[in-house]
Amino acid sequence: MSLPCHFKRLALPLACALSLGACGKTADSSSSVVKIGYAAPLTGPQSHYGEEYKHGVELAIEDENASHPVIGGKAVTFQLVAEDDQADPKTATQVAQKLVDDKVAGVIGHFNSGCTIPASKIYHDAGIPEISMSSSPQYTAQGFDTAFRSMTADDQQGGVMGQYLVTRLHAKRIAVIDDRTAYGQGLADEVAKAVVAAGGSIVKREFTNDKATDFAAILTSIKSIHPDAIYFGGIDAQSSTVARQMKELGIKAMLVSGDMSMTPNFLKLAGAAAEGTIVSLAGLPLDKMPKGADYAARYKARFHAEVETYSPYGYDATRAMIAAMKAADSTAPASYLPKLAAIDYPGITSAHWAYDAHGNLKQGSIVVYKAVAGKWNVLDTVGGK
Repeated sequence: MSLPCHFKRLALPLACALSLGACGKTADSSSSVVKIGYAAPLTGPQSHYGEEYKHGVELAIEDENASHPVIGGKAVTFQLVAEDDQADPKTATQVAQKLVDDKVAGVIGHFNSGCTIPASKIYHDAGIPEISMSSSPQYTAQGFDTAFRSMTADDQQGGVMGQYLVTRLHAKRIAVIDDRTAYGQGLADEVAKAVVAAGGSIVKREFTNDKATDFAAILTSIKSIHPDAIYFGGIDAQSSTVARQMKELGIKAMLVSGDMSMTPNFLKLAGAAAEGTIVSLAGLPLDKMPKGADYAARYKARFHAEVETYSPYGYDATRAMIAAMKAADSTAPASYLPKLAAIDYPGITSAHWAYDAHGNLKQGSIVVYKAVAGKWNVLDTVGGK
């Protein structure tokens, strides 16, 4: 847990520490500290998502601080305040209130739609801009002017993938399983609607929960109806188990899933059963991103790891938020919020990181990947606008 000015309190008088607000003074009083909040799962089965996402935010803040930014006529230093929401909606609201009380200037996160949606009202009521990885259409449909996205919404990703299943992969009879989370169910719903619209049929609809570890009963019931494909809406720890159990049960249908399965973790956990799995991801492959190669090299040098999925979006969200502060010449949320809404930032993931009137990204594409010999290979790039 991060504490505001934790290391500085030993050197600062209590009166000064209590008066810092969103922009505290550094120990030498030469610059102001601007806090950027971050929230995602940092423990538990989804921690690998949250940690990689956070690395992108950390790298963005380090790059900004290295440029010695000046805002409002004063030197500023950006400070990350990271909180673990445990991928739990109730914890997420507690974390959101903590970040508000900590007087952060803006928030990157939350990661999960089920956490973002309840937390977003807390940020809105406090007037704090939030750029979230949430892909649920409901997030920006609430009408909060403080709510912005880092990736394309589920209605586009799911719609494109449902149509692709029928028209390009020639899967006409689809069974659907989801984990009942805002993300998993929301994406599966959109896929199901698009399958039917494209002339296919949903031959069975099943659901589980995001803590389940055994899908044999569900898969056995699906096996008897011989679907062409099984779509799973949920996280990689579960979709990998589905893949293994499908193989054990002799189910020949292709497994299809969304972006939270497009990870090295899925390939590792599923092993040989991963072969042939189809997944979708909003956004271009790293090597096709405008500045992807440079980002990959700097990320590896900094964190001694390869870029997985989400960190470039955390990086761009952070840089776009700070770019809005610079454009407004202020770190006050009310002052830079209009600049964020109107931003056109040349990012890692997009040459034009820009928002529509609802806080959705104007540009987006959907890439379809296939697991081949233990790697994710690009199968197709579809959709986009």
